[in-house]
Amino acid sequence: MRSRSLAAAACGLSIALLTAACGSGGNAAPASASSKSLTVWLMDGDLTADSVKAVNAAFEQATGAKVTVQIQEWADINARISTALAQDNPPDVIDLGNTDVPLFAANGGLADLTADRADLTAGQQWLPGLVDPATVDGKLYAAPLFAGNRAVVYNKALWAKAGITAPPTTFAEFTQDLDALKASNPAPNFSAIYLPGQYWFAALQFIWDAGGQLATKDGSGKWTGQLESAAAQRGLTAWKDFQNAYSPAASRNVDIKNPDQDAMFAQGSAATVVDSTVNTILKDNPGMKDQIGTFAFPSVTQPGHSQPVFLGGSDLAVAAKSRNRQLALAYLKTAASPAIQTSAVVGTDHWTPVSTQLLDSAVSQLPPTSAAFLQAAHSSVGTPATAGWATVESDLSINQFFADVATGRKTPAQAAKDFDAHLDHALNAAS
Repeated sequence: MRSRSLAAAACGLSIALLTAACGSGGNAAPASASSKSLTVWLMDGDLTADSVKAVNAAFEQATGAKVTVQIQEWADINARISTALAQDNPPDVIDLGNTDVPLFAANGGLADLTADRADLTAGQQWLPGLVDPATVDGKLYAAPLFAGNRAVVYNKALWAKAGITAPPTTFAEFTQDLDALKASNPAPNFSAIYLPGQYWFAALQFIWDAGGQLATKDGSGKWTGQLESAAAQRGLTAWKDFQNAYSPAASRNVDIKNPDQDAMFAQGSAATVVDSTVNTILKDNPGMKDQIGTFAFPSVTQPGHSQPVFLGGSDLAVAAKSRNRQLALAYLKTAASPAIQTSAVVGTDHWTPVSTQLLDSAVSQLPPTSAAFLQAAHSSVGTPATAGWATVESDLSINQFFADVATGRKTPAQAAKDFDAHLDHALNAAS
């Protein structure tokens, strides 16, 4: 299951016809056996046309090779990728969601890039939330392309009305601000912060912040759910207390789309949300352009720090049966290079770049509201690097786990016991 619900929203643009060398869909001819031709599958909406052109131009200048980019639609994408990788002449490079990499590595469809890691990183330190899920049993199967993550988005006017003139720097200050917002806006349909119970991306931050983990793997390769651990329980309890205190009761059993939290924020009925972008809000209400502020979600356990975040995004993998491995590696290196990351991935598309070195240098290229997202990305945690993780996302069990806790249908301990049992089965099923 592609962990990039934020992709189309944050990018705000989709790729149409890129260049004469680009195709669309999955029906174009497969990669040429020639060492001077490369076929690349990219997902619709991941990079803009200008960014794809920039990557291709840099690659072609460095190698003299030509690139055929085939834009893939989202419907049934995992089945189409599986089919393509099984063919004798597959696309050479494939754009994968970072948490999807283990799914395709497990069936032998992806090339092992471990020996090429030093060359691909070019001295950069890749963000853990991107590269950790792409590292299965110590072997690297993909290189990061871009990331997207979450930060707190707030309405400056509503915060000012409550007497708040600056964003909080600690969790204690944050809760004080939310108390002030509740006091200044007693209307029953007003949310100081709207934080839905099924919004697992945000809820996970509390567990990681407390030192907890979703699951761990032992020496035999077996995964075990860890949400019953003391640390995870502290984080889960802190999340429930926060969610129940400041988000309305009606939010405890829903996700961010039902109702739409961006629409609520744009209409002024929510003063604060945890979001992956401000673009959708501005589409709903362009007049809010100068009224939106952002900050990284403050840590509960470490004053002055922010919570670790989940990074959704894209990695580029090389098909195991590619006839153009060296060219494919060159394409990955080009896309992850500081030059392309700075000029295209950040400068054009406003995505989070792939390395810690680029996070701070990229801030000056982005709108002020983007700074908090890059700050938050300094601390990220990856989901379990196993093919079974796709089941956990696709069956929505993780959504229901957090909703069970938020609604009180189960205590944090009982919910964790039940979900750990599901993790034990799902994460090991494809091993």
